[in-house]
Amino acid sequence: MPQQNHQAMGFQQGLIQPRFQNQGFVDQPMNLGQQIGGQMVNPMFHADRAPQRHVKTYQQVPDPQPPHRQDADAYWADKIAEVMRDQFVIKPKVNTYSYRTSYPPAYDLIPLPNRYKVPDFTKFSGQDDTSTMEHVNRFIIQCGEATNRDELRVRLFSSSLSGSAFTWFILLPPNSVVTWSDLEKQFHKYLFSGVHEKKITDLVRLKQHNDESVESFVQRLREVKNKCYSLVLDDRQLADLAFQGLLPHIRDKYASQEFESLSHLVQRISDQDIKPFEPKRA
Repeated sequence: MPQQNHQAMGFQQGLIQPRFQNQGFVDQPMNLGQQIGGQMVNPMFHADRAPQRHVKTYQQVPDPQPPHRQDADAYWADKIAEVMRDQFVIKPKVNTYSYRTSYPPAYDLIPLPNRYKVPDFTKFSGQDDTSTMEHVNRFIIQCGEATNRDELRVRLFSSSLSGSAFTWFILLPPNSVVTWSDLEKQFHKYLFSGVHEKKITDLVRLKQHNDESVESFVQRLREVKNKCYSLVLDDRQLADLAFQGLLPHIRDKYASQEFESLSHLVQRISDQDIKPFEPKRA
């Protein structure tokens, strides 16, 4: 019994290796560390301490699939834009600005007068001596029949602009102009500088030259008066200003007469009767 217990203990500890001849293995000891319960086990390593093999894995990324049919156009447009940007450093054109008129769109539907031909308007750029007042008045005259409707005035006004003045017009906010008065006020406010405006002092300073005819002097005075946008004078007052600018000997000859207008003054004072002024010699 003591010998059997000793053998049993030795078997449990793996010191005694039994032989199994009936299994076809003669003198082949069973490796308890390799076959237990039909599984291969290495007794030199505990399961918790078993070395792990580091295997490099590759994650396969699936190719992007095109979207549904309804989004196919947008999908391929983005793909083409991406190729253009990355390969050729080209950016596709993007519409970021669409022009809208500053007046109501309904104005473009109003018909022009029967057999009306759009005039070749005098262009205003704001770069010359032409004032905004002068341009507006010329535009109204050139409009002809179309000037009877505010909507047509507003619609045609851009045809009389060029350069920076035209740029100002197309950048006006949509529907910011409803009436002709609105457009005219904004036009004067933005483009009228006042640099070329004349005053009454400019008229008073005008004097007839010694070799200048009365008619030429009056015409020169008219041109200056046309630039006095804020000055209001009636015909008689303007004729008095012109008379004060005549040569001294002409004033002396016609001092007792009154003139109703510039035209009346030119008509009454005949250049044939007026000799150039010659200062008296001492």
